[in-house]
Amino acid sequence: MLDKLPWTIVLVMCVTLGLAPFTPEPHVWEKIRMLAAGDLVRAVDWFDLVLHGSPWLLALAKLGRGIGRARG
Repeated sequence: MLDKLPWTIVLVMCVTLGLAPFTPEPHVWEKIRMLAAGDLVRAVDWFDLVLHGSPWLLALAKLGRGIGRARG
């Protein structure tokens, strides 16, 4: 399934959903900082982290799959 998904769609998802809202800072960055500080306690914060982080995880999975296929 990852092989059939075009990189353009993955990158558009990362730029739009993965970085929204753009100001004052992307939600995913804010939630990662909260997680590192131990402040990620509310359910809505976890939901935001999963929602805005999933495009980035998809991109990493696709990249890993591509590197794995290139090696062997």
